[in-house]
Amino acid sequence: MEQFIKTIGLGITVLSSSGIVTTAQEKPNILWIVADDLGPDAGCFGTENVRTPNIDKLAYDGIRFTQLHAVVPVCSPSRSSLITGMYPVSVNCHQHRTRNKTALPGTVLPVTEYFRQAGYYVSNGDGTRPGRPGKTDYNFAFDKPFFDGVDWSGRKQGQPFFAQMQIHFPHRPFKTDPVHPVNRQALTIPPVYPDHPLTREDWAQYLESVQQVDHYVGRIMERLEKDSLLHNTIVFFFGDQGRPMVRAKQFLYDEGTHTPLIIRFPDERKAGSHVDDLLSTVDIPATSLVLAGISLPEHIQGQDIFSGNKREYVFSSRDRMDETVDRIRSVRNRRLKFIRNYYPARPYTQFNTYKVTMYPVLTLMKVLYKREKLTPGQAAFMSPVRPKEELYDLTNDPFEMENLSADPDYAADLEHMRRALDEWVARNDRGVYPEDREEIDYWAKDAEQAFQKKMDSYQLPVDISDEEFLRWWEGRLKAEQ
Repeated sequence: MEQFIKTIGLGITVLSSSGIVTTAQEKPNILWIVADDLGPDAGCFGTENVRTPNIDKLAYDGIRFTQLHAVVPVCSPSRSSLITGMYPVSVNCHQHRTRNKTALPGTVLPVTEYFRQAGYYVSNGDGTRPGRPGKTDYNFAFDKPFFDGVDWSGRKQGQPFFAQMQIHFPHRPFKTDPVHPVNRQALTIPPVYPDHPLTREDWAQYLESVQQVDHYVGRIMERLEKDSLLHNTIVFFFGDQGRPMVRAKQFLYDEGTHTPLIIRFPDERKAGSHVDDLLSTVDIPATSLVLAGISLPEHIQGQDIFSGNKREYVFSSRDRMDETVDRIRSVRNRRLKFIRNYYPARPYTQFNTYKVTMYPVLTLMKVLYKREKLTPGQAAFMSPVRPKEELYDLTNDPFEMENLSADPDYAADLEHMRRALDEWVARNDRGVYPEDREEIDYWAKDAEQAFQKKMDSYQLPVDISDEEFLRWWEGRLKAEQ
């Protein structure tokens, strides 16, 4: 194992395992390992019944951040934020997805350009399939590539790199782990979902997909070691948003925004420690630029995680997702979550092709709601309407099931959180509302065709009843066990 002799910032002299003294490059490499739809569900984050030795080792060697929240609970706006350092609502990247993409406003550039200007090689690769490009699901137009290659191997000798390695898991469809199966019976199902065999199977498959993430994290770290890069590379590991579950992805409850963050420094500073400060994913690009010694452009809306400036709030947003038109905003501090629904007359579960065809527990909850077999907290999410405002005491109600917006004991808290969100919306929310009708109609037609195609692949009619669909899901997941 490489040992440090001298540390001066991040330009270091090291003694290699062979005993040869070498001088590292002056600037550190920055590596982002980004997983799709990852909740804080590794062993090092307290999740039981999941096997994540590589992620756990990364946490042991680095700093574990327990309160990172995504700016948007779906990939394309979230990733647009990561690559710009801006809130998606500030740069017209807030709809998921857009056909007629526009250029970034004003002087805003992808952060890759600032790395390039500082002499960095920038790359974006598929962490599960070496040699292939990674995900570029961004909601803005650009006239030239802003990645130099698929990984760091294309850089010049001694040139620092900023690299992303994208891991598709645990995005649905889940990939099971027959070598290390999760014990279905040992799982604790969050109370927002019915404790049902279908739920347990779906949850277990999610955790086994997290184990797939762990496998590829291990492979990437092995590659760094093989390429003798561990001594000068700062590694970030995080998800683009929270879990791919019914009430999580696409929604602003913690389950949809909360994702793990681990940062490993090559000098093992604060190794094995944890930080509980509130962080936003918009802080990750800002922190990366600062660690590379690059001055932050004035427009960057995130902040350096290591600056000592602690966030009082984190903000998240949700707009149209595929064909499903919506608008939700939220603000969270350490104790409270406030959510504003701009379409209270619409159900949370208004039709969405992706959710309907990929989330078996959604169908289960529809059936149990009709049968009045859901708890009040579960049934609230299935209601045909929703409140205009939601307020949750996260200390007493971590699953956000008891809306306190009408509770007189929380009137002062409600007003305080309202003001915080109003100020943020006024300052940052530059989205155009309502969205162009042609754009909405395009995605509605696209979703209709996608729904037909998916149901054809299932060999099911598009007008199948919820009860029949539930029986099909039960048979399918049993077959996949």
